[in-house]
Amino acid sequence: MKSLKEFTIPFVGLKIGKHHFEYDVEQSFFEHFEYEDFNDVKVHVDLVLEKKSTLLELHFKISGWVNVNCDLTNEPYNQDIENEFDLVVKFGDEYNDENIDLLIVPHGTYEINIQQYIYELIILAVPIKRVHPGVEDGTLDSEILKRLEELSPKLKENKEEDKSEDIDPRWNTLKKLLTDK
Repeated sequence: MKSLKEFTIPFVGLKIGKHHFEYDVEQSFFEHFEYEDFNDVKVHVDLVLEKKSTLLELHFKISGWVNVNCDLTNEPYNQDIENEFDLVVKFGDEYNDENIDLLIVPHGTYEINIQQYIYELIILAVPIKRVHPGVEDGTLDSEILKRLEELSPKLKENKEEDKSEDIDPRWNTLKKLLTDK
């Protein structure tokens, strides 16, 4: 996969200290990754890169929304997302990204590409179960919801009431044995 140039940070020319970067991620970003679960995307990424003499500290903070389909009704809706992530970049003999929040790059590296971290941060911010807000508060009027209600089993309360009415009278005689002691 080809790197997107706007997500490559040349840190070699930066002074020691904090540097701020901002990115606006839209649907075309996910088309680059061939990820098709989102209908539309509008996410703002704030990145603070703190350059130190021997390492780099990156603090990612995202906020925005992704348009996804509800798991129950398949209705599209905007899911608000927020997420944060800290990454430490150290210099070593060879490239190593085995640790989640530590990246080791070879000595002499002059830039770092952050597109994969932003991609994963957004994907992981979306809840596993996607439920339309209208389903939770009862305002969504959908034929799928009506059909689900028709096919859902009755509540336990109704079943317990039915059971109490159908008690065999012979059990009442046995209950008297407990109280006769």
